Amino acid sequence: MNRHRAVLETIDEIEQTLRHLVQSGWSGFDCPQRSFAVMENWGQAPVNRHETLGDIRADLGDCRRCKLWTKRKNIVFGTGDPDARLVFVGEGPGYDEDQQGEPFVGAAGRLLTRIIEATGLTRDQVYICNIIKCRPPGNRNPEVDEIETCSPFLKRQLKAIAPDFICALGTFAAQTLLESHESISRLRGRLHDCMGIKVIPTYHPAYLLRHPEKKRDVWEDMKLLMQAMGLPLPPKKKPAP
Repeated sequence: MNRHRAVLETIDEIEQTLRHLVQSGWSGFDCPQRSFAVMENWGQAPVNRHETLGDIRADLGDCRRCKLWTKRKNIVFGTGDPDARLVFVGEGPGYDEDQQGEPFVGAAGRLLTRIIEATGLTRDQVYICNIIKCRPPGNRNPEVDEIETCSPFLKRQLKAIAPDFICALGTFAAQTLLESHESISRLRGRLHDCMGIKVIPTYHPAYLLRHPEKKRDVWEDMKLLMQAMGLPLPPKKKPAP
């Protein structure tokens, strides 16, 4: 006999016996109706409610878990398709993002949009978020305690979205997701794994604005990502005669 079925039948026999004793007037034991209600759920599979992005945002609330809340204007949670196959993860909000409450809306964001479109996708087809949700003063690098406080919310976002791929933008995103101390220049150029999700690290768009010569490297990373995702690669340009 199936073990789970045997357990259910045993529980049913216990419940029926207790009901008979109660109805027969037996005393000396406590078996109110609420106990029968509990027994009816014994052996049943627990309800595994999938946490949504809305649940996570509600839990985040008016977050004051680290010191960054004192200088921020808006929490920058994330935006895009909640069922996206691909998630872009950056470092943290800048000035424009803090003002508008959305990730990657400034100059670096416009460059990220062009990168996404070069893969044949649009911003609406991916999800975009950051390691930390509040802007560090002066756009400084996020500190260890800030990352440790905020990154669990990122991991919950990734679990809720359940993407197939993550593009980690820059050193802090890549190192946090991959739990690595290697530089972005050493991490990029190949696929990694985070929580069972394939990760391709590449340079942050803000870095590309300062070092445009690195755009070729990012395009190579995007082609690797497109190939892994099964997206069509652009045709190779024929050499000039």
